[in-house]
Amino acid sequence: MSKVPLTVRGAEKLREELTVLKTIKRPAVIQAISEAREHGDLKENAEYHAAREQQSFIEGRIKDIEGKLSHAQIIDVTEMDAGGRVIFGATVVVYDVAMDEEITYKIVGEDEADIETGLISVNSPIARAFIGKEVDDSVEVNAPGGTREFEVVEVRYEP
Repeated sequence: MSKVPLTVRGAEKLREELTVLKTIKRPAVIQAISEAREHGDLKENAEYHAAREQQSFIEGRIKDIEGKLSHAQIIDVTEMDAGGRVIFGATVVVYDVAMDEEITYKIVGEDEADIETGLISVNSPIARAFIGKEVDDSVEVNAPGGTREFEVVEVRYEP
């Protein structure tokens, strides 16, 4: 499997979630299964089946996170010399010509993307269009709603 880019903050968040799953949620669900077993017949024990389902979800998520971290290429943008160009992990402030407003995006890995907070996947059309651009460059993006035009206002390299 190939390496998957991940920002330092994205890797930290995955490690935090993994710690919570292993130290808090896993023991709690094991306790819930134990208590449900004490209630008797397991065939008709809804609490037992719900706890087992939750355990399955937790174990699956643990494996998923461990797999992502083992295949991650953690990129610290603060240690790179990008020469003012937009790269993975950079924060880019753009002017949306049609909307007449400035928008700030941070280009992150697939698993970190959250458009509500301005985190866009490096694989998205908009991020791919910004990669390699620098301040004052114009960028046209073919979006589902049609072509959008942006101007790069600022490029920052922050954690």
